[in-house]
Amino acid sequence: SSEIGKRFGKRTFLITTLEPVSPGTEGAISIEGSLAGLLGSALMTAVMLNLLIISGLNVAFIVLFSGYLATILESYIGALAQNKIEWLSNELVNSIQTSLAAVISIFLYLNFV
Repeated sequence: SSEIGKRFGKRTFLITTLEPVSPGTEGAISIEGSLAGLLGSALMTAVMLNLLIISGLNVAFIVLFSGYLATILESYIGALAQNKIEWLSNELVNSIQTSLAAVISIFLYLNFV
């Protein structure tokens, strides 16, 4: 979603303040990038369903929701810390995003399925 937002985002806003910012700014979000994140989460969910990695609509919804929420949280982390903490690289933020998606998924599964 961040790459689509950087390339095709017409209007980008800082996720923490909703102030207009240039595409590519850490923590910037756009409608185009947000839709790409949702589409990416939906695509991965569909692939996992077809490969029988996950089963059932409840689990599919958890995968879709946690993947998309993690992309939003990645933007939030980028806005708050990425340019302020020297060792917080884009790769580390991506790893944190993946970990957040896993934790969110586990929490939702244990509490709602």
